[in-house]
Amino acid sequence: MTSSGAFADATGRTLEGASHQPRYRRYQFDLISPHCGRSVLEVGAGLGEFATQFRSLRRLVLTDVDPGAVEMMSRTFADRPEVEVRQFDVGAKLELGEPVESVVAINVLEHIDDDAGALRSLAGLIEPGGSIVAWVPGYQQLYGEFDRKVGHVRRYTPATLADAVRRAELDLELVKPVNLLGGIAWWLAVRKGGAGTPNPKLVSVYDRFVVPVTRAIERVVRPPFGQSVLCVARKPLHADD
Repeated sequence: MTSSGAFADATGRTLEGASHQPRYRRYQFDLISPHCGRSVLEVGAGLGEFATQFRSLRRLVLTDVDPGAVEMMSRTFADRPEVEVRQFDVGAKLELGEPVESVVAINVLEHIDDDAGALRSLAGLIEPGGSIVAWVPGYQQLYGEFDRKVGHVRRYTPATLADAVRRAELDLELVKPVNLLGGIAWWLAVRKGGAGTPNPKLVSVYDRFVVPVTRAIERVVRPPFGQSVLCVARKPLHADD
């Protein structure tokens, strides 16, 4: 994957193709943001659609490997003085000046062969005691043509993601499946239906009707399975960079 065109390669979307999933983005944000400090680095931020929801941070650093995505984020966040936009590939060196309290990585680790090495590298960018919040595709049973097309090395279970965290010598705070109904819908569409790309009309229907039900279910029941896996890892307080 080259840096130019990386966004399209990794997501199946074009830079001009807006993602109309406001309820899903909010669902992600409500699960991820409680684990973030006042300074946040988001790696693989794409067009910044998730990051626009952060509104009270001291510092927000947004990165992507695709220069076109970086340019679009620079325009989107031009009026936000707390936001810095950089081109960055996970595993390369990123000069932050001072470490951040939290790193957010949404749908990033599944593209990287050495996921533990990537987590270890990201840990070098956060303060001791800081968090890495990872959101990754869940369960190899859901792996299909779309995963192959966008370069997914793997899908995760809570156990395999926890293993990557431990191999990176980080402390595991939380790991759990999320988006139960999304996982069922993905299995029907991709594994049984053979869909190679998400259908925009079905994605819109899912966002409008299924996400609210998913949120209601997961407030009272911990799902045994899901389309994604959420993980929170902590850099040990005694860690030396």
